[in-house]
Amino acid sequence: MISVDPGYKHIRKLLTPGERLALPGHDLKWYDLRPEDVVIPDEVVREARAVITPADNLGELGFVILHRVGPTYLLLLCTWRGENELWETVYGKTDGPFERIPFDDTHKGTYCVWEMGALMHEQQAWITYLLSERDERARSAYLEDVRPASLI
Repeated sequence: MISVDPGYKHIRKLLTPGERLALPGHDLKWYDLRPEDVVIPDEVVREARAVITPADNLGELGFVILHRVGPTYLLLLCTWRGENELWETVYGKTDGPFERIPFDDTHKGTYCVWEMGALMHEQQAWITYLLSERDERARSAYLEDVRPASLI
């Protein structure tokens, strides 16, 4: 098995912070991830935001990545649990509505090279939060600490 297909052409993608998603008991940072020349339509963003509800028992703090992958959208819902663990729920959308993607494989894919731009930033932001007093000021600082828009 080869790691990279000889015909693969890598592109840069744009990672941009979006409006935070505040739900009762949950605060989630938002990131859009897409090729530079492709737009994520507002209606897709609205639909993605509506998928996430307080009933999901997410965890208090975390982040979301809405990733445009060809004709498909991946919605990666990531929350911090157990002090230092990142938990994830994945949704996908191609032609219909967003649907939860169940994973039963023992060895599964996790984050692609573009999504890791947000992930690496969030890992450092969470460590800063864990080392803080974890009071309201620290919580606000965590929620305001987003990776700026950049090509990855």
